[in-house]
Amino acid sequence: MKLYQKIFNEYWNPYIAISIAGLVSALYFGITGTVWAVTGEFTRFGGHILQWFGVDVSQWAYFKLVGIEGTPITRTDGWIVIGMLFGALITILLSNSFKIRVPKQKRRLAQGFIGGIIAGFGARLALGCNLAAFFTGVPQFSFHSWIFMLTTAIGTFFGVKVVNTRWWRGKPNLRKGSVNPVVSEHAQKSKIQPILGLLFACVYTGIVIYFFIAGKPLLAVACIAGALFGILIERGQICFTSAFRDLWISGRAVMSKAIAVGMMISVVVTFFFIQNGSIAIIKMAAPSTAIGGLLFGFGIVLAGGCETGMMYRAMEGQLLYWVVGAGNIVGATVLAYGWDHLGIYHALTENWPKVNLMELWGPAGALIGTIAMLIAWFFLSNWWEKRFRYGAGIKQKSNEQLAHRTKEA
Repeated sequence: MKLYQKIFNEYWNPYIAISIAGLVSALYFGITGTVWAVTGEFTRFGGHILQWFGVDVSQWAYFKLVGIEGTPITRTDGWIVIGMLFGALITILLSNSFKIRVPKQKRRLAQGFIGGIIAGFGARLALGCNLAAFFTGVPQFSFHSWIFMLTTAIGTFFGVKVVNTRWWRGKPNLRKGSVNPVVSEHAQKSKIQPILGLLFACVYTGIVIYFFIAGKPLLAVACIAGALFGILIERGQICFTSAFRDLWISGRAVMSKAIAVGMMISVVVTFFFIQNGSIAIIKMAAPSTAIGGLLFGFGIVLAGGCETGMMYRAMEGQLLYWVVGAGNIVGATVLAYGWDHLGIYHALTENWPKVNLMELWGPAGALIGTIAMLIAWFFLSNWWEKRFRYGAGIKQKSNEQLAHRTKEA
């Protein structure tokens, strides 16, 4: 019982959760040759929706690039997304924490939808979100990931500036009565949720077994990896938005440092696979990468969550993040249309190189250099956290001294 409570009633240390995610991500690449990614599948789903309404998207250049054949249940990327949703939902139910939540301020739904559109558009402009263009991109030794990381951080900075304005926050929704109404522990607990969690886990296990029996091992592996990712992001409360946003708001750097550690583990294991024949996935380092990163960072702060955070929060029953997800699909689909129809590819991406750090610096240089940059990121985040708190402490002390002097006068 204590073990159950430890696993399901307490959130996990983010360092542990993200480190395991980094290891699983690298193993998934070594087995399948693909990476942990979600917005590519969001874009394909947007294309499928258009097809349902009679729109032929098969000749769109973007869908020729990312592929639109099949359906989510026939693609490994599809099962990564489905698995993340299932994995998160199972742990949420087992922890008795599912609850339908509607924002008190209805304007948050519109804001979340707009933020989702901007983030979805930016992610696909950069050919990947915080996963494919960042968390799994850095271990692939693709230089575009560092551009995306830096510009995403800048985008979140400006996003924080916007969400802190009075016109964005709106008037507080004040309600009469007790702020924290007393609810008995018995009333809070649901007996049906853990049962549903076990039922979903059994059904999902059956799907994995079916794929192995049917001779579709890659889909089975994607199912397993997707569920593991879902469990890890939910139990570790992994959110790339908070990793950057918290730096600007409170100086808190726990998530930022944990992500750096997780990527270090992924870099080492991914390097091993590449050295043994796996082909690194390198994306173009182009203006579209930088602009996409800025838009993505800005959008995820407006939305209140990135793709990973959005998915497990949606499974918790938070209506806002279903709206954010819909906005993500819309934004990604708009980008797919504009890729060739509006000349985005020609203006921002065409003829820019794919920069592979292993080719540029050599295998050993790329490994050492990437690890060194991640270590620098870790200590820079740590320095920022201490500087932020120290500066806040000095400011508070100065204010107290000023108030004391005023009182004496």
